[in-house]
Amino acid sequence: MKYVDFVKVMSSARMHRYYVACGNDSRKAMTLYRKNLQLSQEMFTVISCFEVALRNKINDQYVLQHGANWIRDSVTPTGFFSSPRCIKTKSIILKAQKNLAVYTHPKLLSCFDFGFWRYLYAQPQYFAGGQTLLRVFPLKPTSTAFIQYNQTYIFKQLKLVNDIRNRIAHHEPICFQPGTTNIDTTHTLQHYNLILQLFQWMNINENALLYGLDHVQTLCNEIDSL
Repeated sequence: MKYVDFVKVMSSARMHRYYVACGNDSRKAMTLYRKNLQLSQEMFTVISCFEVALRNKINDQYVLQHGANWIRDSVTPTGFFSSPRCIKTKSIILKAQKNLAVYTHPKLLSCFDFGFWRYLYAQPQYFAGGQTLLRVFPLKPTSTAFIQYNQTYIFKQLKLVNDIRNRIAHHEPICFQPGTTNIDTTHTLQHYNLILQLFQWMNINENALLYGLDHVQTLCNEIDSL
Protein backbone atom coordinates (compact mmCIF):
# COMPACT_ATOMS: atom_id res chain seq x y z
CA MET A 1 0.00 0.00 0.00
CA LYS A 2 1.20 3.50 -0.81
CA TYR A 3 1.82 5.79 2.16
CA VAL A 4 -0.88 8.24 1.03
CA ASP A 5 -3.44 5.43 1.09
CA PHE A 6 -2.11 4.11 4.41
CA VAL A 7 -2.56 7.56 5.95
CA LYS A 8 -6.14 7.77 4.66
CA VAL A 9 -6.93 4.65 6.69
CA MET A 10 -4.87 5.33 9.81
CA SER A 11 -5.10 9.18 9.75
CA SER A 12 -2.30 11.70 9.36
CA ALA A 13 -2.52 12.62 13.05
CA ARG A 14 -1.82 9.02 14.09
CA MET A 15 0.97 8.54 11.57
CA HIS A 16 2.71 11.88 12.18
CA ARG A 17 4.74 10.59 15.15
CA TYR A 18 5.94 7.56 13.19
CA TYR A 19 6.76 9.70 10.15
CA VAL A 20 8.85 12.16 12.18
CA ALA A 21 10.55 9.33 14.10
CA CYS A 22 11.61 7.79 10.79
CA GLY A 23 13.12 10.97 9.38
CA ASN A 24 10.18 11.58 7.05
CA ASP A 25 10.75 8.21 5.39
CA SER A 26 7.22 7.08 4.56
CA ARG A 27 8.05 3.41 3.88
CA LYS A 28 10.00 3.15 7.12
CA ALA A 29 7.14 4.84 8.98
CA MET A 30 4.71 2.19 7.73
CA THR A 31 7.15 -0.53 8.77
CA LEU A 32 7.46 0.97 12.25
CA TYR A 33 3.69 1.23 12.59
CA ARG A 34 3.22 -2.42 11.63
CA LYS A 35 5.99 -3.58 13.95
CA ASN A 36 4.43 -1.57 16.78
CA LEU A 37 1.18 -3.44 16.15
CA GLN A 38 3.02 -6.77 16.26
CA LEU A 39 4.75 -5.77 19.50
CA SER A 40 1.44 -4.68 20.99
CA GLN A 41 -0.09 -8.04 20.09
CA GLU A 42 2.82 -9.90 21.67
CA MET A 43 2.73 -7.79 24.83
CA PHE A 44 -1.03 -8.14 25.14
CA THR A 45 -0.68 -11.92 24.93
CA VAL A 46 1.86 -11.91 27.76
CA ILE A 47 -0.29 -9.56 29.83
CA SER A 48 -3.39 -11.68 29.20
CA CYS A 49 -1.60 -14.81 30.44
CA PHE A 50 -0.46 -12.91 33.51
CA GLU A 51 -3.95 -11.56 34.16
CA VAL A 52 -5.51 -15.03 34.04
CA ALA A 53 -2.75 -16.45 36.27
CA LEU A 54 -3.20 -13.67 38.82
CA ARG A 55 -6.97 -14.05 38.84
CA ASN A 56 -6.76 -17.80 39.33
CA LYS A 57 -4.16 -17.54 42.09
CA ILE A 58 -6.30 -15.00 43.95
CA ASN A 59 -9.34 -17.18 43.47
CA ASP A 60 -7.53 -20.26 44.81
CA GLN A 61 -6.50 -18.35 47.92
CA TYR A 62 -9.96 -16.94 48.61
CA VAL A 63 -11.75 -20.21 47.91
CA LEU A 64 -9.62 -21.78 50.65
CA GLN A 65 -10.20 -18.84 52.94
CA HIS A 66 -13.78 -17.77 52.25
CA GLY A 67 -15.44 -20.66 50.42
CA ALA A 68 -16.31 -21.74 46.89
CA ASN A 69 -18.65 -18.78 46.27
CA TRP A 70 -16.53 -16.12 47.89
CA ILE A 71 -17.23 -13.38 45.34
CA ARG A 72 -21.01 -13.68 45.71
CA ASP A 73 -20.76 -14.08 49.47
CA SER A 74 -18.45 -11.07 49.84
CA VAL A 75 -21.27 -8.64 49.00
CA THR A 76 -23.98 -10.09 51.23
CA PRO A 77 -24.94 -7.89 54.21
CA THR A 78 -22.31 -9.63 56.33
CA GLY A 79 -19.81 -10.14 53.51
CA PHE A 80 -16.28 -8.83 53.78
CA PHE A 81 -16.75 -6.29 50.97
CA SER A 82 -19.82 -4.78 52.65
CA SER A 83 -17.60 -2.30 54.45
CA PRO A 84 -18.23 1.32 53.39
CA ARG A 85 -14.55 1.54 52.37
CA CYS A 86 -15.12 -1.18 49.76
CA ILE A 87 -18.31 0.26 48.31
CA LYS A 88 -16.94 0.52 44.75
CA THR A 89 -15.75 -3.10 44.75
CA LYS A 90 -19.13 -4.21 46.08
CA SER A 91 -20.90 -2.19 43.38
CA ILE A 92 -18.78 -3.78 40.62
CA ILE A 93 -19.56 -7.27 41.91
CA LEU A 94 -23.30 -6.63 42.27
CA LYS A 95 -23.47 -5.23 38.73
CA ALA A 96 -21.62 -8.27 37.36
CA GLN A 97 -23.97 -10.63 39.19
CA LYS A 98 -27.01 -8.79 37.85
CA ASN A 99 -25.74 -9.17 34.28
CA LEU A 100 -25.36 -12.95 34.56
CA ALA A 101 -28.22 -14.91 33.04
CA VAL A 102 -27.34 -17.89 35.23
CA TYR A 103 -25.00 -17.68 38.19
CA THR A 104 -21.99 -19.92 38.59
CA HIS A 105 -18.82 -18.95 40.40
CA PRO A 106 -16.60 -19.50 37.30
CA LYS A 107 -18.89 -17.27 35.22
CA LEU A 108 -18.78 -14.52 37.81
CA LEU A 109 -15.02 -14.93 38.17
CA SER A 110 -14.53 -14.21 34.47
CA CYS A 111 -16.54 -10.96 34.56
CA PHE A 112 -13.89 -8.70 36.02
CA ASP A 113 -11.08 -6.80 34.35
CA PHE A 114 -7.47 -6.46 35.42
CA GLY A 115 -8.22 -3.35 37.47
CA PHE A 116 -10.61 -5.28 39.69
CA TRP A 117 -7.95 -7.84 40.62
CA ARG A 118 -5.34 -5.14 41.11
CA TYR A 119 -7.57 -3.30 43.56
CA LEU A 120 -7.81 -6.36 45.78
CA TYR A 121 -4.30 -5.26 46.82
CA ALA A 122 -5.45 -1.74 47.69
CA GLN A 123 -5.47 -1.26 51.45
CA PRO A 124 -9.26 -1.33 52.11
CA GLN A 125 -9.88 -4.43 49.98
CA TYR A 126 -6.71 -6.19 51.13
CA PHE A 127 -7.57 -5.78 54.81
CA ALA A 128 -11.25 -6.59 54.26
CA GLY A 129 -10.26 -9.86 52.58
CA GLY A 130 -8.12 -10.98 55.49
CA GLN A 131 -4.61 -9.72 54.55
CA THR A 132 -3.62 -12.99 52.87
CA LEU A 133 -3.17 -12.17 49.19
CA LEU A 134 0.61 -11.86 49.44
CA ARG A 135 0.48 -15.67 49.46
CA VAL A 136 -0.21 -15.37 45.73
CA PHE A 137 3.48 -14.36 45.42
CA PRO A 138 5.27 -16.95 47.59
CA LEU A 139 8.68 -16.32 46.00
CA LYS A 140 8.71 -12.54 46.31
CA PRO A 141 11.77 -11.10 48.08
CA THR A 142 11.84 -10.66 51.83
CA SER A 143 11.25 -7.09 52.96
CA THR A 144 14.23 -5.08 54.14
CA ALA A 145 14.75 -1.81 55.94
CA PHE A 146 15.04 -0.15 52.53
CA ILE A 147 12.13 -1.72 50.67
CA GLN A 148 8.92 -3.31 51.90
CA TYR A 149 7.55 -5.98 49.58
CA ASN A 150 4.09 -5.57 51.05
CA GLN A 151 0.65 -5.31 49.52
CA THR A 152 1.23 -1.64 48.67
CA TYR A 153 4.34 -2.59 46.70
CA ILE A 154 2.42 -5.28 44.78
CA PHE A 155 -0.44 -2.84 44.15
CA LYS A 156 1.99 -0.36 42.58
CA GLN A 157 3.62 -3.03 40.40
CA LEU A 158 0.23 -4.20 39.18
CA LYS A 159 -0.63 -0.59 38.32
CA LEU A 160 2.36 -0.50 35.98
CA VAL A 161 1.11 -3.64 34.25
CA ASN A 162 -2.40 -2.22 34.08
CA ASP A 163 -1.14 1.05 32.61
CA ILE A 164 0.61 -0.57 29.65
CA ARG A 165 -2.32 -2.94 29.20
CA ASN A 166 -4.66 0.03 28.86
CA ARG A 167 -2.24 1.83 26.57
CA ILE A 168 -2.24 -1.12 24.20
CA ALA A 169 -6.01 -1.53 24.46
CA HIS A 170 -6.45 2.11 23.40
CA HIS A 171 -4.14 1.61 20.40
CA GLU A 172 -1.41 3.89 21.73
CA PRO A 173 2.16 3.22 20.54
CA ILE A 174 4.65 1.38 22.73
CA CYS A 175 7.67 1.72 20.43
CA PHE A 176 8.76 5.21 21.52
CA GLN A 177 10.56 6.74 24.44
CA PRO A 178 7.59 8.19 26.41
CA GLY A 179 6.69 11.71 25.41
CA THR A 180 9.08 11.82 22.43
CA THR A 181 9.39 10.73 18.82
CA ASN A 182 12.50 8.69 19.61
CA ILE A 183 12.24 5.02 18.61
CA ASP A 184 13.09 3.21 21.84
CA THR A 185 11.45 0.12 23.37
CA THR A 186 13.21 0.41 26.75
CA HIS A 187 9.99 1.45 28.50
CA THR A 188 8.09 -1.51 27.06
CA LEU A 189 10.88 -3.93 27.95
CA GLN A 190 10.85 -2.68 31.55
CA HIS A 191 7.16 -3.58 31.81
CA TYR A 192 7.74 -6.90 30.05
CA ASN A 193 10.53 -7.82 32.47
CA LEU A 194 8.33 -6.79 35.40
CA ILE A 195 5.65 -9.24 34.26
CA LEU A 196 8.21 -12.03 33.96
CA GLN A 197 9.44 -11.21 37.45
CA LEU A 198 5.90 -11.32 38.85
CA PHE A 199 5.38 -14.72 37.21
CA GLN A 200 8.51 -15.92 39.01
CA TRP A 201 7.28 -14.53 42.33
CA MET A 202 4.05 -16.49 41.76
CA ASN A 203 6.16 -19.64 41.33
CA ILE A 204 5.12 -19.96 37.69
CA ASN A 205 7.62 -21.05 35.04
CA GLU A 206 7.13 -18.17 32.64
CA ASN A 207 9.32 -19.68 29.90
CA ALA A 208 7.26 -22.86 29.79
CA LEU A 209 3.97 -20.98 30.00
CA LEU A 210 4.80 -18.55 27.21
CA TYR A 211 6.58 -21.05 24.96
CA GLY A 212 5.79 -20.26 21.33
CA LEU A 213 3.79 -17.17 22.31
CA ASP A 214 6.42 -14.69 23.40
CA HIS A 215 8.49 -12.84 20.79
CA VAL A 216 8.64 -9.52 22.62
CA GLN A 217 12.42 -9.28 22.87
CA THR A 218 12.89 -10.14 19.19
CA LEU A 219 10.42 -7.48 18.07
CA CYS A 220 11.96 -4.89 20.38
CA ASN A 221 15.35 -5.58 18.82
CA GLU A 222 13.88 -5.21 15.33
CA ILE A 223 12.19 -1.93 16.22
CA ASP A 224 15.24 -0.46 17.93
CA SER A 225 17.39 -1.27 14.90
CA LEU A 226 15.15 0.62 12.45
